Order: sequence, then structure tokens, then C-alpha cells
Amino acid sequence: MYNNYLNNGVILTPNVVAKGDNASVIYRGILFNSGADSIYARVGYGDRWDNARDIQMKRTCDGFEAVLPVTTDAKLSLAFKDSANNWDNNSSRNYSFDVQSR
Repeated sequence: MYNNYLNNGVILTPNVVAKGDNASVIYRGILFNSGADSIYARVGYGDRWDNARDIQMKRTCDGFEAVLPVTTDAKLSLAFKDSANNWDNNSSRNYSFDVQSR
């Protein structure tokens, strides 16, 4: 259920994310397929992107990867940009994941 974006090249694990977890994201979407040399994940919470920050992702054999600390139980929102400031934000809908409370 959490990986509704597989066709877009966005994979989040674990499959159920809870406040206090570290989630891993793998990105191999349009920016990766266009040959981007680096990718940043824009990470925020809720509809207003609270506590938004950019996390540089590491290139691996699976794509670009990053570990995201889940600090709240508000919806986790992601978008991706490359070093040329090209964005993949899921056609302005962003990549959103529900976060469970413990």
C-alpha cells in the first residue's frame, strides 16, 4: 500500500512507516533516467511541508538512496530535484506517504 509510486521509480521502506522510524527511499525516476549526476530529496510533513529540508541522496546500483528520519505522525511528503534544479514532484501532486503513530 505504501509503495504506490513504483511506476514513478520511488520506493519507500519499511512498508509501514511510523513516527520515530528511519525510512529508506530509493529514487530511480525521471531525473535518474535522464542522467542526473546528483539527486536531493525534499522532505516535509503535512500539507504545508512542515520542517522541510533537502537531503542529498547517495548513488547506488539501485538508484539514488537516502535515509529519512520520521519525526512526526503527519503525512510524509517527498519531491526530488537534481543539481540543475530540475524537479520531479509527481506532476505537482508530490509523493505522499501516511505515517502511523506508535
